[in-house]
Amino acid sequence: MFLFLSFLLMSLLAKKAFCSWLCPVGTLSENLHKLGRKLFGRNLRLPRWFDIPLRGLKYVLLGFFVVVIGGMSTEMLLGFMSTPYGLIADVKMLNFFRNMGLTAGIVIGLLVLLSMLVQNFWCRYLCPYGALLGLVSFLSPANIRRDTEACVDCAKCARVCPANLPVDQLVQIRSAECSACMICVAACPAENALQFALPPRHAAAPADRWYRRAIGPLTLASILAYLFFGVVLWARATNHWKTDVPREVYMRLVPQANSVSHPGL
Repeated sequence: MFLFLSFLLMSLLAKKAFCSWLCPVGTLSENLHKLGRKLFGRNLRLPRWFDIPLRGLKYVLLGFFVVVIGGMSTEMLLGFMSTPYGLIADVKMLNFFRNMGLTAGIVIGLLVLLSMLVQNFWCRYLCPYGALLGLVSFLSPANIRRDTEACVDCAKCARVCPANLPVDQLVQIRSAECSACMICVAACPAENALQFALPPRHAAAPADRWYRRAIGPLTLASILAYLFFGVVLWARATNHWKTDVPREVYMRLVPQANSVSHPGL
C-alpha cells in the first residue's frame, strides 16, 4: 500500500513517470520492442482507428478491478488479508512462474511476441495499473509543452513518441498516455521548443516563462527517487513496512501454498 501511495504521488506530481522511469515491466517491454526491431527490421505502428479503441481495454480491466474491490467492505478486505491465501499470495505468485502451465506459457509467449512487434504493447493496451496512473496524471501540473514560435515543424517528436501522440500538433500534452519519458524532448532539434515544464505563473505569459520552469531529466529522476525512498523510509520509521504475521506461521504455510485456494472459490 505504501508503494502504491508513492506511485500515485509520482503521477500526481510528474505525470505517469513511474511507467517510463521505474516500472520493471515497462523496462522489459522497452527492451523487447528494441529486440523486435533488430530481428524484424521495424516495429508495427497500428493505425489510429484501431490503436485508440484498443487502448480502452486497459480501462475496462481497471473498471473490473475497481468494481470487484470497491464492492468489498473493510471487514471483507481485512478478512481476505488474514486468510492463508492472503498471507502467502507472494509465494503463490512465485509458484505460478516456477510451475507454469501450458495455457499461461502460451499467453505470456504471445504477449512477448506482440511486445516485440508493437512498441509497449502491454503498457499501451492492457495494463490496468498504468490506466489508473494515467487518470491520476490529469491532475499533474507538469506537462510536455511546445513553443509554437520556436518549433520548426519537423515532427521528430511525434515520430519518436512511444505513445504515438501528436506532440508536434499540440501546445501541451495532457493525454493520460503521456509517461513523461522525455524522448520527444531529447529528439527535438530546436532549442527550447519542447520541454517538460510547469505552467507559467500567468496564463498569458510567453513561452520563455514556462521554459524557465522546465523540469530536466536529472530533476525528474530526483523527484521520483525522493518520493520512492521517502515513502519507504517513512513506512519503516513508523513500523508500517513489515508484516505482523509471525515467521513460524508464514513458514508453516509456504509448503502448503499449492493447496491453498482463494477464499472466494
